[in-house]
Amino acid sequence: MMLTHVIRAVIFDLDGTLVHSLSGIAKALNTILERHHLPTHSESTVRTFIGNGIVKLVERACPDGYDPGQMAELTRAVSDEYASSWQDGTVPYTGVNETLTALLQRGIKIAVLSNKPHAFCQQITDLIFPDITFTAVVGHHQGVPTKPDPTGALDLAKLLDASPEEIAFVGDSTIDVATAHNAGMISVAATWGYHDLADLISESPTHRINGINELLDILDNQAP
Repeated sequence: MMLTHVIRAVIFDLDGTLVHSLSGIAKALNTILERHHLPTHSESTVRTFIGNGIVKLVERACPDGYDPGQMAELTRAVSDEYASSWQDGTVPYTGVNETLTALLQRGIKIAVLSNKPHAFCQQITDLIFPDITFTAVVGHHQGVPTKPDPTGALDLAKLLDASPEEIAFVGDSTIDVATAHNAGMISVAATWGYHDLADLISESPTHRINGINELLDILDNQAP
């Protein structure tokens, strides 16, 4: 597919797109659930909880009718547990480092936008991608609505010094595709992550890729 705009920058989701973090998330979540005598979940089930941030993660993991007054305490406990254990169960997907390096070598600016808490996003990218220069790494923080609201993506566009139509937004969830659409960016659905393929296709992404290296093919086929 020939693009009408040349891609000058790429925004990536984090969990399920750049890093495989499911086991680390599931471990921290289940540790706290068990500690509070609540039912735990398999990794395949926790996978369906991911994408809307830690508050929604915990809400989805709790039984129906769980006391809302205790939800905030439980969320803090999961966050604290994850802070001490995320390194066990978080690795980059195959080809990510090589592709990010290739993008930078082509002069393409890159950034991360996630619904994961901001501090975790910075810690993960600093440790797992120490040799990669991101223009910005942005996670959920107070004052900025979570994806699919386009505010965070459009703020990043300014930092990337590119117009929205010159930015590819790569993510594994319908939330990411919707964010790209809402921001007027080129949506690229990553099929190797945590979300259902049929749901991704239903959001009509501009492109669908089965491996991150295929992003380079998109660049090679764009209009001059």
